[in-house]
Amino acid sequence: MTAIHTGNGIAYADGLEELLRSHANAEQAASMEAYMRNQFSFLGIRNPERTALVKQYMKERGVPAGAELETAVRRLWLLPEREFPYTALMLLEKRKKDLRAEQTELLEFLITTQAWWDTVDMIASHLAGTLFAKHPELVPAFPEKWIASDNLWLRRSAILFQLGYKERTDAALLFALITRTAREGDFFMRKAIGWALREYGKTDPEAVRAFVREHELSPLSVREALKHIGA
Repeated sequence: MTAIHTGNGIAYADGLEELLRSHANAEQAASMEAYMRNQFSFLGIRNPERTALVKQYMKERGVPAGAELETAVRRLWLLPEREFPYTALMLLEKRKKDLRAEQTELLEFLITTQAWWDTVDMIASHLAGTLFAKHPELVPAFPEKWIASDNLWLRRSAILFQLGYKERTDAALLFALITRTAREGDFFMRKAIGWALREYGKTDPEAVRAFVREHELSPLSVREALKHIGA
């Protein structure tokens, strides 16, 4: 069981910042930034090393909960180097079973701030997916709000939040959301559509084949959807 941190959320985040900055590697940072198309700055800490550092920190200091967790997450999220949002997501992953209905606001902030696929996909599939499974009363409102948004990453999250649901997937909802975005030209949306269909195809391949046959999807979405089940 993860220890509960009882200190200050700001101090907790500041301690993590100090720890990670002490392991910065400028040479590695340049290659990591290039891999991410220079969208963000990096400290240059590879994922295995960063994960080990943060796990040890959490072991020693516990993991904040409630308002302190949200304070720490928001503070880390706004730091310029990408390792800090990744660390914030590690904290939330530890506490995802404790997510409360009102924390949809926090998830929306994370999805739309300093957003790219590397953070959004985990938020959608792990955090939003867990929150909506725990609070199904949120589902009629929030995926609808997100799919109707002008924000690409909210729309992508609406498509992806059921990725891990398997037989619990609301197929009618998934197909309806995809139908509304099927003609979008953005690569990230087309990829998300194919990914979501591919995952659901592991549970109901015939439903996915039928949906692909009956709807006009991009070649990328079709290719991804049928990758493991065939046409």
